[in-house]
Amino acid sequence: MDLEDIYENVENDDIKDITGPQTQNHSQDGGKDGKCRGRRCLVLMTVCLGLICVLLLVFITLQHITITAERDLLKSYKNTVEEFNHTIISLQDNYTDLRSEKDQLKNKFSSLSQKKLELETELRKLYELGKDRFFISSELKSWSESRQYCRDRGADLVIINTKEKQQFISSLVKERVWIGLSDIETEGIMKWVDNSPLKQG
Repeated sequence: MDLEDIYENVENDDIKDITGPQTQNHSQDGGKDGKCRGRRCLVLMTVCLGLICVLLLVFITLQHITITAERDLLKSYKNTVEEFNHTIISLQDNYTDLRSEKDQLKNKFSSLSQKKLELETELRKLYELGKDRFFISSELKSWSESRQYCRDRGADLVIINTKEKQQFISSLVKERVWIGLSDIETEGIMKWVDNSPLKQG
């Protein structure tokens, strides 16, 4: 028996009209609904997967940007650290050089201080010697004429009885000059003009 025959045998036309087609439509709608739900789920799953892929792509891109930025920052820090290290090494070298220079200057200062003391002592000695007045004539004369020239002016030829006095007189004259030493009285015995003997050559 066909489904149509069953429906024809039913007496109540209203029931037939109401229930027959509804049952058939209901089963057809149920299949359509299942198909629609399946399609909707598939579309929804595809959209969700697409969104997840987009989010993953954004996340990966952000991670790449962040890693690149961190790598650049790390490079910058490394360069800065290297520059600081070079600066520190340079400053240490400069410090060592300055300490060495300071020590050299200290030694030079000590040496100059010592020379200053020596020069002050020498100056005092020369000052004492300078109390005697010396006259150096530019005229060419013999020893006797030179002595007479000095005596006419209330002086005499110079007597050199200390090393300091000899150095002082040597610093004053550049050419040969007469001094108050001779062997006029006794040949071979040198005496000063004040008759004191020559103690050192």
